[in-house]
Amino acid sequence: MKNLLSIMFQLILFVLTFFIGTILAGINVLPTLSVVISPGRVFVYDGMLLMFGLYAFVVVIGAMRKRLRIGLINTTVAFALALAVGLAMKFGFKSV
Repeated sequence: MKNLLSIMFQLILFVLTFFIGTILAGINVLPTLSVVISPGRVFVYDGMLLMFGLYAFVVVIGAMRKRLRIGLINTTVAFALALAVGLAMKFGFKSV
C-alpha cells in the first residue's frame, strides 16, 4: 500500500512539473527549447527536461539514503506513467 501511495504522489509531482515547465516556456519565463514536428506544429520539451531533472534529483536523494532497491523502481514507474500521461494530455505540443 505504501508503494502504491508513493507512486501516486510521485506521479502527481512529475505531471505537475511537466505542466509547469511547459507553461513557463509559454509565458517567456524560461528560454524555450523546442523541435519542429511538422510545418504547423512544435514540441516544446522544457517541461520534459524539468521532469527528468526532478527524476534525477529524487534518484540521487534515494541513493544518498541507501534506499535504491524499492525507491528506484517506484520512481521509475511514476516517471514513465507521468511521461505517458503528459504526452497523452499533449503538454508541450503547440500550433504555430
